[in-house]
Amino acid sequence: MLTTEEKTKLIEKYKLHEEDTGSPRVQVALLSEEIDRLQKHLKRHAKDIHSKRGLLKMVSKRRKFLNYLRDTDVTQYAQTIKQLGLKK
Repeated sequence: MLTTEEKTKLIEKYKLHEEDTGSPRVQVALLSEEIDRLQKHLKRHAKDIHSKRGLLKMVSKRRKFLNYLRDTDVTQYAQTIKQLGLKK
């Protein structure tokens, strides 16, 4: 899990305006960080089925946010994908 400080740093980096904390872009960034951490955990603990299920749920949720972002604002979608280093 991300600490409050880490979440704040990510929100500051990806926010669209001053009071933005929950836009799809911010949500994708937070989920991506959680996914990266969980992948590292699963490399060490391959038999952790419960965490693997959580990882799959997070990946699905991120995909839904990215699809919404792509449908509403293509430039923001492309910029977010590039910044996070995700595949299309």
